Amino acid sequence: MTADEIVATIDPQEVVDLALALGNIDSPTGSEGAAGQYVFDWLAGNGFAPRKYALVEDRFNVAAWLHGSGGGYNLVFNSHLDTTLRPDAIWSARDPGDPLYHSAWVEGDEIFGDGVVNDKGPMAAFLIAAKAIRDAGATLKGDLVVSAVAGEISREPVDEFAAPDYLSKDLGARFMATHGVVGDFVLVAEGTGFGIVGVEPGKAHFKVTVVTDTPRYYTPYLPRPTGLADAPNAIVRASAVIAAFEEWAYDYQVRNTYEGPLGRIVPKASVNAIRSGYPFNLTSAPQVAAFYVDTRILPGANPLDARDELRALLAKVGVEGTVELFLYRPGFEVKGAQPLVEAIRRSHARTFPDPPTIVADPVTSMWRDTNAFNELGIPAVSYAPRSASHAARKSFKVADLVDAARVYVRIALDLCNQERPAGTPLGAHLNRDIAASVAKRNRGG
Repeated sequence: MTADEIVATIDPQEVVDLALALGNIDSPTGSEGAAGQYVFDWLAGNGFAPRKYALVEDRFNVAAWLHGSGGGYNLVFNSHLDTTLRPDAIWSARDPGDPLYHSAWVEGDEIFGDGVVNDKGPMAAFLIAAKAIRDAGATLKGDLVVSAVAGEISREPVDEFAAPDYLSKDLGARFMATHGVVGDFVLVAEGTGFGIVGVEPGKAHFKVTVVTDTPRYYTPYLPRPTGLADAPNAIVRASAVIAAFEEWAYDYQVRNTYEGPLGRIVPKASVNAIRSGYPFNLTSAPQVAAFYVDTRILPGANPLDARDELRALLAKVGVEGTVELFLYRPGFEVKGAQPLVEAIRRSHARTFPDPPTIVADPVTSMWRDTNAFNELGIPAVSYAPRSASHAARKSFKVADLVDAARVYVRIALDLCNQERPAGTPLGAHLNRDIAASVAKRNRGG
């Protein structure tokens, strides 16, 4: 059968039904097991021989192969099983139980649900694509691998929040790849609006602890007036640092913006958690406060440079404290992915009237599992549907989901049937020059 004939066998309702089935399995990071089991059972029921890859027993990854006849490029399709918001996350969202985060449905011409758009809809699309290729009896030269992974969304050990319950990326795509799920290329099917993204920042997480050099004042004895930076209350002192941090964060992202051939990185930093005092004991001003910073860093950047800038910020404000790096994950700009990129472009052109879209900065400025594969030397890019209103509506067009399945068929048939040069190396594309080039630019070099 030709590619056109295989594409014509795709049943749009089957794509939607699988996306809804997956989207209605609530699987926030740390609770991916049921969704992983569904994918495993679906693959087994459709003639594949899936395998589980687990660092933690109930948080496993799933992969299955369509084995090629030999001599072609090997391609891995990848998406993640975990979703963003736990229903008990009362300090993260105004309504953590909102059905939009825990279920999926079709309304009009759109499919809704956080889990569908991130990232089970694209997963359903490539699973149906692989099924269509298999059912057609199409012969591929290279292997086609479909994979569903846990732990893509951050849930990182810090303070009393310890491993293994608070693990994410270490047990997901990276663990799966180091245990045998390897291709010449990886297509991470995660929302890009059908643009091709080949660069992602790394990230560094910091704990900034502010302390006071004053007694632990009982509320009636608090001295007033004081400034923010010299207040005897650590929460108030931390507010002075956070105000200065916001100015630093904007300057940081401007200084470190990077424009590459497959995307533009605007690395942002944000205070996303804070701790101090106890709500059941409010009679005295706390002497310790901590806030936690998510900092995106350029490929090749040293996270200790950002740490030193935050330490200098404390000194500038005149507040005693410490800055601790507790997470570092590097980012990468893909090299050596041209065969995959060109296959995507050709297949896209057979599916859509316009070329791949220009991807918005926030999409190219986030951490995705492309980094996990690129770190291991496997060239990886992202390409999948995405709604322009993704952040607010958590939906995309049903037609886009179905078109994704169609274009994934074409990508697999195109790439896996290309001749693979003997001795194709992994890791040759790794580079660490982006941060250095941006630093040189900032110095006026």
